[in-house]
This record gives sequence, C-alpha cells and structure tokens, in this order.
Amino acid sequence: MNKIILHATPRSITGKKVGALRREGKLPGILYGHQFPSTPVLFDLRETSRALQGLTASSIITVELNGQEHAVLVREKQRDYIRNVLLHVDLQVVSLTEKLRVKVNVELTGTAPAVKDFNGVVVTGIDKIEVEAFPQDLPERITVDISKLTKIGDAIYVRDLQIPANVEVLEDPNETIVTIASEMGEETAEEESSIAEPEVIERGKKEEEPID
Repeated sequence: MNKIILHATPRSITGKKVGALRREGKLPGILYGHQFPSTPVLFDLRETSRALQGLTASSIITVELNGQEHAVLVREKQRDYIRNVLLHVDLQVVSLTEKLRVKVNVELTGTAPAVKDFNGVVVTGIDKIEVEAFPQDLPERITVDISKLTKIGDAIYVRDLQIPANVEVLEDPNETIVTIASEMGEETAEEESSIAEPEVIERGKKEEEPID
C-alpha cells in the first residue's frame, strides 16, 4: 500500500463554531496519543475523505503537522449519513517502536462448496481479531478463504488462521470464524433470535451536542 500523507494545520476554533469551518471545506479533527498532547487540527475535507476511503482500524497513515510527520491510526470517524460527509476524525499518534493492541477486520473470500452441494449456509462468528504488533507490522485485514468448507459442519477457527510471525493473536484459539450450517438449522436460529432479541435502532448524535 502506498504511503498516505494527510496535511494538517493547528485549529483554535472548537465547539459549535466549527460549523463555519466545515462550510469552507475543512474537516475538524484531533490528534492524541503516544507522548503527544491532545491537539485540535484541521484537514482539507475532500483530500481527507478520499484518503480515508477503504482504510481499516489497523491502517497506519501519516499526518504532517508543522513540518513534522506523525504515524497515526484512525480511531473514529464521525459522519453525517444523510449528506454522506465526514464531520470529524480522531487520530491516535503511535510510536513505531512500541507494540499496539488492535482489532483487525476479518474478510471472507472464495466460495464454500458446501453451499452449492449441500444447500449449506455460511454462518460467521467473530468478524474482528485482536492482535498485538508493532504499528508497521499490523495487517490491514485478515483474509479467510472459505473454499475448503466442503460439507455441513465444516468450520474455520482462530487457530486455523495464517498470521505473520511478527503478529500475536490475542483471541481464544477455539473461537469460530466461520462455519457451514444446514439451511433448516440457520432458519431456526434466526427465528429464535428474532423472538429473543428486541430490535435496536442506532441513534445519531443530537444536534445540540457540539463536535469539536
């Protein structure tokens, strides 16, 4: 992956007044982290939105501020989902000489023969794996090939993952990543789940709560 550099400038305006900055095409953010004081900053909205597309929680990028470069992780992106525009970003400054614990996304690839041959259903377990590694060694994602799942009951566990030697997995080795269930069993599980669990609707941030 090519090195991503975001150019930031110090920001003195906070609270509700940042709305004027957004109208000027600026994106408020904050830098904090390893021996780094919490620092409000500004980015170019268009440049930053384009650069952050497709990045994961374990993607290391570079922020240039006052002539110095800092390695950072994107910790939070606040977005207006109606207008599909970023409102604020939280970036954690990290040390490339100290290990981090990070949740890495699991990405399923391939096609399980059991789906076609036995009408199986792909059931996912955990979709993030906690790992520990130096920032520059963090995988952006963990890819799991499900093409070896040939029959009902076949599964892939954390212990089966191919992880680089310089990355330590912190999850239970017996945790299920993905398994093949019978179609009837999956439907039954979904029915029980719909009865046992109430519907939860995600709530957005209230308008009166300012975003620095």
